[in-house]
Amino acid sequence: MVNAASILVVDDEPQIRRVLRSTLSTRGYVITEAKTGEEALESMRKERPDLILLDMNMPGMGGIEACREIRRTFGAPIIMLTVRNAERDKVGALDAGADDYVVKPFGIEELLARIRAALRRYSPGDTLPSFVSKDLTIDFEARQMTVRDRIVHLTPKEYDVLKHLVANQGKPLTHRRLLQSVWGPDYGEETESLRVVINQLRKKIETDPTHPKYIVTEPWVGYRFQPFQENPSRTRSRKSRV
Repeated sequence: MVNAASILVVDDEPQIRRVLRSTLSTRGYVITEAKTGEEALESMRKERPDLILLDMNMPGMGGIEACREIRRTFGAPIIMLTVRNAERDKVGALDAGADDYVVKPFGIEELLARIRAALRRYSPGDTLPSFVSKDLTIDFEARQMTVRDRIVHLTPKEYDVLKHLVANQGKPLTHRRLLQSVWGPDYGEETESLRVVINQLRKKIETDPTHPKYIVTEPWVGYRFQPFQENPSRTRSRKSRV
């Protein structure tokens, strides 16, 4: 079966690129290669791939820096490949905008499953009605968010988490439910990954991220999207003076 999705493989090791090209091509994916972060940026601008496999440890522009640069203008899923499994490295990759993290050496079936999951989450699917408030507009069909009259870019993970929160606005969603809905059924305990994405969203949405009015923490449970409304008593008092 032909997948038709295009994947940019970025790794400075020729053997890794060769294995990934051979394996992914036989599954129907269209493969483009880059061996440095700089080449990855150039290829991304030209090819606009559906997904990027990005090695974290490369000479010159490393994977983290390349990921940040890609995220400035491009929203396709990024899966980071690395030989390091420390939590701080995983958090660093997620903070830079990566959607997933695979440690070398990895099983090819696991990588294929993560690729399928990332592409599935990125596909538009059913869209929600636009959310509109005084200072925040989210157009789910266009995958575009405007905050205080300024268009703000969302990574695929940020978009997916926000979509689930808004779809259940007013209701608390547990960490496990959000993780399994966005990252996949094998997740559920990786609350640090979710915390990173929530913090990124708050920085982009909230006037004061330390005192959020939209994405509210439910202690010991998870998070809730609360449509922000003006204080009713303040609104009534203004109306009474009209």
